Amino acid sequence: MKVIRNLFAVIGFLVTVAGVVLFASVQEGLDRFDPEAPRIYLELAKEVLKTGNAAEATAWKFPVNEELSADDVEETMKFVANEHNMSNVGELPLSKDIEAKSGEPYRFVKIFLFCDSLTAARMLDYSDFYSAYLPCRITLVEDQEGKLWLFALNMDLMIYGGEPLPPVLKAEAIKVKEILLDIMRRGAEGEF
Repeated sequence: MKVIRNLFAVIGFLVTVAGVVLFASVQEGLDRFDPEAPRIYLELAKEVLKTGNAAEATAWKFPVNEELSADDVEETMKFVANEHNMSNVGELPLSKDIEAKSGEPYRFVKIFLFCDSLTAARMLDYSDFYSAYLPCRITLVEDQEGKLWLFALNMDLMIYGGEPLPPVLKAEAIKVKEILLDIMRRGAEGEF
C-alpha cells in the first residue's frame, strides 16, 4: 500500500510541475499579446465548450424582426453601410446558385460584402494574413424553420487575439467592427 501511495505522490508532483511549466510558458507567450487576448480566448473556449461548434463560437448572430422580408433587410443594410461610408463591394446570392446547380428550391441565403478599402489597405500593409478577414461579410440566412438571421465573423479575435495592433490601426479596426455591428443590428430591425 505504501508503494501505491508513493507512486500517486510522485505522479501528483509531476502533474503539478507540468502544470506550472505549462502555465509559465503560456503566460510568457500571452505577455506580448493585447491585454484583451486572455478574455477573448476564454470567451471563445467557453462558447466552443457550450455549443461544440467552433464556427458558432466565432460568429455574431442577429435575429431578424419577423415583420421584415429579406428585401427589407437588404435595403436597410445597404442604407446603413452607405451612411457609414462602407462600400458594398459585392453580393453572392448563394441560394440562387444552389438552386441553379441542384434544380431544387433552396432556402434564402445571400452574402453581402462590405469594405472600408482604406482601412483594408492599412490592415494588409500590417499583415497579408488579414486578407482572410476581408471584406467584411454579412450573411442573411433563412433557417430551417423559415426565420431570417444575420451572421458575421466576430472580429474580436482579429483585433485583440494576438500582439497589439498599432494604436491607429486598432482604432480603425474597432470602428469597422462597430459599423458592421450597426449594419447588422439596424438591418435586423429595419431601422433606417
